[in-house]
Amino acid sequence: MFPISKESKSLYMEQQKKFRSFSELEQLKYPLLVDLPPSINQHDGKGAAVRVLLDMHGRKGKSVTIVSGLQHNPTIMEEIARILKQYCGAGGTVKEGKIEIQGNQLARVAEKLTQMHYIVK
Repeated sequence: MFPISKESKSLYMEQQKKFRSFSELEQLKYPLLVDLPPSINQHDGKGAAVRVLLDMHGRKGKSVTIVSGLQHNPTIMEEIARILKQYCGAGGTVKEGKIEIQGNQLARVAEKLTQMHYIVK
C-alpha cells in the first residue's frame, strides 16, 4: 500500500460527507453518472420473432419450455437465459442455439420476452 500524505488525507476526508437530506445531495462537486450502460435486464430484442414451445419428448415425462429462433452470440444467449431463469424461478440451459427452461413456463417466458421487445409466436 502506498503512503498517503496528510494533505491528501485531509482533502479526502473533506470530500467524504454524510448527507442529511436530498437537497444536500445537489451540492455535490462531481456530476452524477447519467450515461450508464443499460442493464442486462433491459435487453432489447428489437422486434425479432422467437418461438416458445413446450416439449416433453425424451425427458421421462418432464416438461421443458424451449425458446428458439434467437440469433445471438453465445454470451448474449447465456444472458437471456439467465434473465428468463431468474424471472421464472426455474433452472435451465442453452443447448444447440435454443434456451431450455425447466417446467411449463410458457406464459412467464412469453411475458418476459415481450417485455424485452421480442415478438413471441
